Amino acid sequence: MVSDEEFKIIKAQTDTLLNPRTVCGHAQTPAFTCHPSDAVTMTPTPPLFLLLLSLIGAQATVDVRTAAAMAAGLCKTRPTDIVFIIDSSRSVRPSEFEQVKVFLAKVIEGLDIGPNATRVGVVNYASRVKNEVSLKTYRTKAGLIKAVTKIEPLSTGTMTGLAIQFALNVAFSEGEGARVKSPDISKVAIIVTDGRPQDNVKDVAQRARDAGIEIFAIGVGRVDMSTLKQMASESLDDHVDYVESYSVIEKLTKKFKEAFCVSDLCATGDHDCEQVCISSPGSFKCACKDGFTLMDNGRSCSACSNSATDVVFLIDGSKSVRPENFELVKKWINQIVDKLDVSESKAHVGLVQYSSSVRQEFPLGRYNNKKDLKDAVKKMAYMERGTMTGQALHYMADNSFSAGQGARPGVAKVGIVFTDGRSQDYIGDAAKKTKEHGFKMYAVGVGNAVEDELKEIASEPTGEHYFYTADFKAMTQIAKKLQINICQEEDPCECDSLVKFQKKVEEALQALTKKLDSMSKRIALLENKIV
Repeated sequence: MVSDEEFKIIKAQTDTLLNPRTVCGHAQTPAFTCHPSDAVTMTPTPPLFLLLLSLIGAQATVDVRTAAAMAAGLCKTRPTDIVFIIDSSRSVRPSEFEQVKVFLAKVIEGLDIGPNATRVGVVNYASRVKNEVSLKTYRTKAGLIKAVTKIEPLSTGTMTGLAIQFALNVAFSEGEGARVKSPDISKVAIIVTDGRPQDNVKDVAQRARDAGIEIFAIGVGRVDMSTLKQMASESLDDHVDYVESYSVIEKLTKKFKEAFCVSDLCATGDHDCEQVCISSPGSFKCACKDGFTLMDNGRSCSACSNSATDVVFLIDGSKSVRPENFELVKKWINQIVDKLDVSESKAHVGLVQYSSSVRQEFPLGRYNNKKDLKDAVKKMAYMERGTMTGQALHYMADNSFSAGQGARPGVAKVGIVFTDGRSQDYIGDAAKKTKEHGFKMYAVGVGNAVEDELKEIASEPTGEHYFYTADFKAMTQIAKKLQINICQEEDPCECDSLVKFQKKVEEALQALTKKLDSMSKRIALLENKIV
C-alpha cells in the first residue's frame, strides 16, 4: 500500500496544484506579466491530476511502492532476528526436504544479512530439536546459504511444540546471538510443517508471541490447519500460508521477500525533501545543508536564521536565582550562541544583566567569534538583589540596540529576556516600547516567573516567543526549541516577488512530474515482471 507519508505528500502537492491562491488580488499562475490589472488562474494539467488519482487509488489494489522497490533492487530489510523452524519428520521425504532448503535459501537471498542488519537462525526438528544455525554464527549471506544446504533431515516424529519452546528458550536467547528486545529490532519465527503435531502448540506459541516473537506458520499437504492458526500471529490472513505440496513452496518466496522489504524512499525518490533526505525503515526525514534551517513543514530549508542579526540577552541576576542556577543560565545562553552564526557580517551578540539595577556585560559586536563570546558569558559575575524587569526592558529599548552600543542599521534586532520571578516594577510600557521599536522579543521564564508577564514581553504570536519551565535543569530543552529565524520581508506585490513565486511553482511542478515519471517506469517494470 502507499504509505501514510507518501499519501500526505501526494495530497499536499495535489492541494497546492488544485487550489489557486491570490497575491495582491491576483490568482497565482505559472505565466503572467507584472501589471496590476492582470488576473489569471493556474490549473493542473489533466494527465498529471489523473496520474495522481491513479497512484492514490493503487492503495486498494497492489502495494506499488514495495513491489516497485523490489523490482528496482531498492529493497532494504529492517534489523530483524529471524529463526526458521523446519519440520524434518519422517513424513517429509528427502527430496521434499531439499525443496524446503531451496525455499529458505531464496528467502535469505532477499534479506540484508549482517550483524547490524538481519540475523538468521535455523532450528531443525522432528521428535527432537537441533539448533542447526545460531543467529550469531553467520555474518554473510553466502556463508549462511551454504550452511542451510548442508542441513540433514532428522526423520522421526513431529514435536512442533517442543521446537517452538526451544526457539523461545534457546534460539532467541542473547547467548545464541539474539539482540536485546527493542522497538527497532523485530523478532520473527517462520515455521514450516506438513503434519499434525504430537504435542501441544497452543500455549507455547502464545508464550512466544507474548515475548514479542512474530510467528508465521506455513503448512504443506495434509497439515492440520487448526494448529497452524494456533501458532500464528494476528492477522491470520497475513501469517498463515498453505501449499499443496513441497514442490510449490517456492511460490511463497515472494510473499516473504515483500514482508521483510522496506523500500528506501530516499533512493526511490518518493520524498519531498528540498535538500537532504535521510532514510529510515519504511520512512524518511528531511534535513538541510550547513547554513540552512529546516522549516516548519519538515521539508523546506531556509537560510534566514543566518541573516545578519543583532541579538541581546537580558538576564535576571536577582537573589532568587541562586548561584548554582546562575551557572546553568550561563550554560543555557551558550547553548543558544552555539546555534548562531557569530561573525563580523552575521550574528552579533550583546549581554545585559539586571537585578535592582542594570549592568551591561558587553555590547553588540565586541566578540565576533563563538569562543571569545562564550568565554565572556562564562565570566559574567552574579549580581543578586531584586528583580526590576521593567527598568531592564527600558534599558534595552533605549540603549542596547543603539548605534553607540554596536547595533547595525538595517539589521534585524532580537531581544531574549530571562527571568525567574515576578517583576518588582511595572513592565507594560517598556515591553510595549521594545516591540514598537521593531525588536523581536523572546521571553523565557523559570520557577516563579509569571506567565502573563512573559506573554506581555514576548512578540506575536506569543506561543512561539515565550517559554516556561519550573526547573532550571530543564532549560536545556528550551534552548533546543528556541529558534531565531529572521528573514527580510518581501512585498508580495513587488514584481520580483511574483517572479520568484513563479519560479518556485515551476520547480515544484518539474520535481513532481519527474517523481511521477520515475514511479510510472517502476510500475511498468513491475507489470512486465508479473506478465
